[in-house]
Parts: sequence; structure tokens; C-alpha cells
Amino acid sequence: MFSLNRILLPIDFSERCLEAARHSVPTLAKHFGSEVVVLHVLTPYREFGTAEPGMIPTVESTAERKAERRRTLDLFLTEELGGSRVKRILIDGDPARTIVEYAHSENSDLIVLRTHGYGPFRRLLLGSVTSKVLHDADCPVWTGAHLEKHPSAEPLALSHILCAIDLGPHSTKALDWASRLATEFRSKLTIVHVVASLDPRTEDYYFAPEWRKYVMDRAKEDIEKLQRNVGTHADVEMETGDISKSISFAAESLKADLMVIGRGATAGVPGRFRTNAYAIIRQSPCPVVSV
Repeated sequence: MFSLNRILLPIDFSERCLEAARHSVPTLAKHFGSEVVVLHVLTPYREFGTAEPGMIPTVESTAERKAERRRTLDLFLTEELGGSRVKRILIDGDPARTIVEYAHSENSDLIVLRTHGYGPFRRLLLGSVTSKVLHDADCPVWTGAHLEKHPSAEPLALSHILCAIDLGPHSTKALDWASRLATEFRSKLTIVHVVASLDPRTEDYYFAPEWRKYVMDRAKEDIEKLQRNVGTHADVEMETGDISKSISFAAESLKADLMVIGRGATAGVPGRFRTNAYAIIRQSPCPVVSV
């Protein structure tokens, strides 16, 4: 049975946190009856304020700052999460490390993170905290760099879920997660696979009609086998070219509401898809869950 018992929502009190929370968390929490953990990490004092260099914060100033953040945390997203079970946690520490450690220790089923890189810089930037969490977290991570295009109060729709796979070892996990979520929301599920371009010096040979057909046929066979193993009967879209651009184009043309990708194991298993995961997240026209 697919469930999201605990959703971890790290926040920094920014408008982008509001966008992430309003767009996805209430719908997911209501559907699954999830507990939403709103987590704020209080970073070292030296990163804030206007204290003179070398000054050591007093116990009083540190306590006041923590109390102020506690008050802000208690009032943040109260309306948006009013119908959900909510726990509000304030922890001192490094944001990325604290988020990952908390997710692991509390058995979080999903982390919902805002992303940096809006406007003309969106395709170039991904926040350092988000990047580290994506690299280290065991549970799926929901990101939404697309949200600057939508009204912040627009609810989540999951009519069409796209699962992008590279046929690596983590593709089974990504497809299984996407399939279970699609079943929960009665969504259409589409698989997209991109045969990546190679070295330009060999590209003419690589994309010769005979070789291209051979590569495509093998990929289709592997996808059919994967679907049999997972128990899915999803439509399949095959593309060739740049992985991140082709997947993002497919998501846009298919009007996908959500994309699910595999990012590899936390032990650091390298792979083409892990290399491209960050680019896919930046460029996607819809939210991305990396599993």
C-alpha cells in the first residue's frame, strides 16, 4: 500500500516556501492523512544580523533570536495547513545536514523543498541546501522550480504523471513510486526514455538509421521488461538527444502535472541520470519528485 505518513516541509519563511506549501502539501496531506512536519533550521548567528566582525553574540541575543523564530514558526502556514496534522520543529544547525538527519531519524516519506534559480537564472542555479538534500536524502524529494509561473494559491493537480527513466538500477524504484502515486490519484502515467547523444565525433555513426533502430529496439525491450516487473501498462515516449532538455520538452508537450525521476542511491552510485537530475529539476515545467 502506498502512503505518505509523514511529509517534511523545511521552511525559511520565504515566499517561495509559501508557494511550495500551498501548491502541493495540502493536497497530499489531505489525501494521505499525512502528518506535516514544518521544520526551520536556525543557522549560526554569524550568518545573520549586523553585528560587528569578531563580536560574540550574548546569551540574551541568541535566546531572543530563537524565541523570535519560534513565534514566527508557530504562525507560519497556519491557514494553508489548517486541515492537516502539523508538527512544528525548530533546530539549531546546518540546514542541509539537519534536514537530512531529521528526515532519516523520523522516517519521513517525502521532503518538499523550494528551489532557487528563478527567472532568467533558473536554468543555471539550484540552491545549495536543495542540492545537498537531493544528494544525501534516502526518501523521495519533491521540488518545484516551475512555481514562479503559477499563482501561489493554485492547488496541486495530478491528472498526468510522467516517469523519466534511464533503465539504470534505480529505474524500477522510480517507476514503482510513480505508478503507486498515479493509482492513488487515478492519474495517467507515461514513461519517457531518452537515448542520449554521444561524442559529436561519433554521432553520425551512432545515429545512422540501422544503429538508431537497434538502440531503440533494445530500449523498448528493456522498458517492456521493466513494466512487467513493476506491473505497469504505461504509455511510452522515446526521445533522442540531450537528456534534460528532451525530458523537459516531453513534460511540457504532454502537459505533465508531475515528473518522477530516479537520482540513484545515497551511497553515491554514479550514473548518467544522477548527473542529469539537477538539470532536469531546474528545467522541468512541472514539479519533480526524485526517488
